[in-house]
Amino acid sequence: MTSSLRTLERIRGTVGIWTTTHESLPAARSGEVARAIEAAGFSTMWIAEAWGREAFTSAQLLLNATRTLTVATGIANIFARDAVACANATRTLNAAYDDRFLLGLGVSHEPLVERMRGHDYSSPVARMADYLDKLDAAPSFTPEGSSRPTRLIAALGPKMMQLGATKADGILPYLTTPQHTADARAAIGDAFLAVEQAVVLGGTREQYLERAHAYLEIYTGLDNYKNNWRRLGFSDEDFVRGGSERLKEAMVIHGDESAIVDAVDRHVAAGADHVCLQFLGADLTTPPYDDWQRVGKALATR
Repeated sequence: MTSSLRTLERIRGTVGIWTTTHESLPAARSGEVARAIEAAGFSTMWIAEAWGREAFTSAQLLLNATRTLTVATGIANIFARDAVACANATRTLNAAYDDRFLLGLGVSHEPLVERMRGHDYSSPVARMADYLDKLDAAPSFTPEGSSRPTRLIAALGPKMMQLGATKADGILPYLTTPQHTADARAAIGDAFLAVEQAVVLGGTREQYLERAHAYLEIYTGLDNYKNNWRRLGFSDEDFVRGGSERLKEAMVIHGDESAIVDAVDRHVAAGADHVCLQFLGADLTTPPYDDWQRVGKALATR
């Protein structure tokens, strides 16, 4: 079985966009968002799989609309499909779109897995390890069937990070800090490290706090994030709904283009191979086209 890391090398040292705003458009128009991200100079569009579209069909719509953009799942839920289906969907997309699809996998969160999908969420690290083994063993009697699906996994704590370094090609931490990036780099060695960073471009402090609150409102109720924030020095008093101001300031960067470029550079200096920015606009469902263009230009000239 051959192994291609071309997808990772394509985005190493670059900046991407994490967004769900394409899901606010009709499916046939979702590619408009991908084209805008590509035109703004970003290498990668990271998409989620939670309450919206199925990850692989959505990725195909976005890949079909673009020429150079990598589309990455951040993350595809391992409880949504078995490993054989996942491996073969990944192989098919990369064969059809010149290795522009990157598989990011995760265990998601207990409420989304048990309440919404009806699965048992116990032993998430062991479940991920088993899934990765089955991903490698997945058969496919197609021209692309000999390829090994390149993959990152969502990881915050030490056990999942170690799994990302040994059974995957790296990790994607979400809702973290440059200190966590440095800790992750130390934990995973030379494996690929992509990190997400939320930002608010411009506006008043009151607008910033409102947007950061709306962003953190769901996450402050999820144990996986709270456990990681405790490791970073936060406490229960920071986990009020929407987060304390201290948590907001640590998780969401506010400022002009230079402040956002500086935030990217801090993660890179801490060891990140790739940073994906999530722009928090006045409406979290509206694509922030102007913000992407402004920061894309600033990154291109830094």
